[in-house]
Amino acid sequence: MKKEFLERLANLPPSPGVYLMKDAGGNILYVGKARDLKKRVGSYFSNTGQKDLKARLLIEKIDKFETILTNTEKEALILESNLIKRHQPRYNVILKDDKRYPCLRLDVKRPYPNLTVARKIEKDGALYFGPFPSAGAVRQTLKVIHSTFKIRKCKSRALKRRERPCLNYQMRLCLGPCSLPVAPEDYRAVVEEVAMFLKGRTPELIKDVRKQMESAAAREDFEAAAAHRDRLFALERTLEKQVATTTDFKDRDVLGMARKGKAALMMVLFVRGGFLLGNRPFYLSESFVSDAEMITAFVKQYYDKAPFIPKEVLLPAPPEDKALLEEWLCDLKGERVRIKIPQRGEKAGLVRMADQNAMKGLKEQLDAAMADQELLERLQRRLALGRRPERIECFDLSNLGGSDGVGSMVVFKQGRPAPAAYRKYRIKWASGRDDYAMLSEVLTRRYKKVDTGQPLPDLLMVDGGKGQLNMAVAVLKTLRLYGSFDLIGIAKKDPERSETEDKIYKPGRKNPVNLKKDPQVLLFLQRIRDEAHRSVITYQRKRRLMTRHRSLLEDIPGIGHKRRTRLLKHFGSLKRIKGAPVEELAAVPGMTRQAAQAVFDALK
Repeated sequence: MKKEFLERLANLPPSPGVYLMKDAGGNILYVGKARDLKKRVGSYFSNTGQKDLKARLLIEKIDKFETILTNTEKEALILESNLIKRHQPRYNVILKDDKRYPCLRLDVKRPYPNLTVARKIEKDGALYFGPFPSAGAVRQTLKVIHSTFKIRKCKSRALKRRERPCLNYQMRLCLGPCSLPVAPEDYRAVVEEVAMFLKGRTPELIKDVRKQMESAAAREDFEAAAAHRDRLFALERTLEKQVATTTDFKDRDVLGMARKGKAALMMVLFVRGGFLLGNRPFYLSESFVSDAEMITAFVKQYYDKAPFIPKEVLLPAPPEDKALLEEWLCDLKGERVRIKIPQRGEKAGLVRMADQNAMKGLKEQLDAAMADQELLERLQRRLALGRRPERIECFDLSNLGGSDGVGSMVVFKQGRPAPAAYRKYRIKWASGRDDYAMLSEVLTRRYKKVDTGQPLPDLLMVDGGKGQLNMAVAVLKTLRLYGSFDLIGIAKKDPERSETEDKIYKPGRKNPVNLKKDPQVLLFLQRIRDEAHRSVITYQRKRRLMTRHRSLLEDIPGIGHKRRTRLLKHFGSLKRIKGAPVEELAAVPGMTRQAAQAVFDALK
């Protein structure tokens, strides 16, 4: 052990805190928390032969460590979680959740809220329900709600006044608050029923609707009784499709775990009111940690941002610091949360069900990854590439009548889109009428940043034929990168020449590569090209829309660049700014009541 390690260990206090293990380059390898820093950090450098695989690999790379003292172990737990999210250390368990699963958002702060689909959960006081496994599941749920409850269906968040109610009111599917004097408490009752339905309280809701039906019948208000009866039938049909899992009708999350080699998957089953509403898989980074450490890491990372924390969480194995985790979950929820590891009975059966779903999900993930790798190997063979294209970058350009030129780069890693690595370019100096000059600018701006740590691709694709390919070759030669990675161009088929498929060109080759014997490889390249096209068109439309919006806002006195930017960022579109009341406009940071009134009057 290094002498400096011994000196620092001797001076460490036996108090709670967080420790950061670093390599020789200063990169953070691992972040951990401890009740006793002196004992915990010292354990890394004693009895090395008895360590698990993760600890042995980590110790070999540790060059230095840092510690941060905290007042309590709970503070250390929170700080550890924040540092892991910020630094993504190599040897910590990191949740891989590339998908943003859709949720339903209900803004209960508004007097007449509606349901909207949200991909990101904000701490804005609104209620979020979900996540749902797919957009189709969200649409099906909305369909049931809109046909059963008289909540408004219009998409605008702020209620817009109308001269007369829409067709939904005529069909008795909405109370019509946009044009009729609907009491807020009457609409609130509908909102509460929708919330009960989305929380899985369907049995309770059925009882309430049945009482309303019987009360209306007793008053001889048979029209209202018939409406309640129809809702009752619809709710009962929905309940029949839900799977009852427990007889105590409680809310709980059930966690299952599957591991195979370095791969791992955690599955969460959502049980609400005793009924299984859905599940959600989480892929974990390759790890050598124990089951207890993996479960602990997952609980900390998942529930830190979970839209709902039930009163009971069932785990497949004991976590580390169970009592501390329970205390932390209680603080997040604001009431008691129990963590249980059931060994028998229906709860143990739920955990086994979660484990089985986790194993199934992990198998599907590994099979898909294997298929992706096999496809990349075929792509390498068919195009005679220098190496397997683990990272593919594809560029596309777009302009509108020679103006507003933009470019986009999409990235595929391991055969899958990697949206976080996408880049967009606004053409600065090239003419929008010169595609070659635009391509030269975009490629130059991308690949001159190699010295700043930007990774190089294994395969570069440009959308176009020989001309675009030759321009890419010229740019890479200028930057002294030609030959560092493979390069191809993809051109669309020309029906006038009786061409039946898109063409793939390589530098120094006159004719396109023939991929008729492996159409899946061509289809894969087309999918990448189409994704680049979608990305650049979306970016151009967004810029055009923002330009138009800014031009309208620029004419309003007192609304400068900062206020325009903040208004558009807050509301997301000019349409929403137009629909916002003065009070909401004035609440935007940097706005005043006078400026908000000016915007309101100008856009009206």
